[in-house]
Parts: sequence; C-alpha cells; structure tokens
Amino acid sequence: MRYALLLRGINVGGKNKVVMADLKKDLAGLGFENTVSYINSGNLFFDSEEREERIREILSAYFSRSYDFPLPFVLVSSAMLQKEITNLPTWWQDETAFRRDVLFYLPETDRESVQELAGSWVNDKEQLHFGQTAFFYSNADQADYLKSNYHKKLLKSSFYKQLTIRNGKTFQKIVELVNEKQNQKEK
Repeated sequence: MRYALLLRGINVGGKNKVVMADLKKDLAGLGFENTVSYINSGNLFFDSEEREERIREILSAYFSRSYDFPLPFVLVSSAMLQKEITNLPTWWQDETAFRRDVLFYLPETDRESVQELAGSWVNDKEQLHFGQTAFFYSNADQADYLKSNYHKKLLKSSFYKQLTIRNGKTFQKIVELVNEKQNQKEK
C-alpha cells in the first residue's frame, strides 16, 4: 500500500529542523520502500505492507528517539486519499478560487468539535467540506479573505494545533505522488 506521511510544524522559521533527505533515508532503513519527499514542509510518501497501526507505531517510536521536539504526523493511505477525492464537492475543483486549503486531522483531533466550530465559518464566500481525514476550505474572493472567518479565527481556534495544513496546489501534488507509485504498482 502507498502512504502519504504529513508532518506538522517542521522547518518553519528555523525551528524544528528536519532534513528531508535524511528522513527519506531513515524511512528506507525502517523498511519503507520507494520513499519520496515533496518540498521541505514535511510531505513524504512510501510503500509498506505493514498494517497501518503498526506503521504508526514504528514512526512514533522513530520520531521520539530521533528528534528532541514533538513531531506530530498524519498518515493517509492511497485508498483513503482516493475516497476523500471521490467525495469532494464540485466547488473544490474550482482552481480559480483565491484560497483552497486542506486541513488534515492529527490522530488526537476531536473531529466533532472541529466540525461544530469551523462549520460556523461558512458563508456566501467561504465553503467547507468535512471529510474523513481532513476538512477542505475554499474562499473564492481575494478581497474578502483578510476579513474571512477562516483568516480571523483559525489561528485562535482551540483545534488549530490538532491540524496540519496544505494548500490546494500541494494537495494536488500529494494526490499525484500517491497515485503515481500506486498506478505503477498496478501495471
């Protein structure tokens, strides 16, 4: 199975430094195959035949012993990512929108609370879709963005640190990188 590993809060402002080349090498050493990274913000991809729960255990143990700061992560299988894509509303496909973000839930996230609080942000310019692994945000209007509920409330929300965020273009690349190797395996 192909997986996306999304790290939260690394390589930002010189803090929580993680060298992607080293991490890719270490993942291979842990038995994960076909490791690939995308940009320096913690997007990695690999293949594994291990159960998903076992992969989480291996990664958690590795991060605990290898880094002196917490390294929260999201692990998403190619199958789950495909389900998310299949269920996306049509407005998410509008690449002309000013802002499109995917807010992935970390394992400890209280998803019901997120839905309740963030759900109140929806208006005629801001749209949200709650999936199984993330919620998807779109704002079509650049002029409205700085006044938007999302912009004003996200950083102050009780759940902000329970998410790892990728913009729409990075999400598309994540999908490509997960599907690219998966499609090669199926041929």
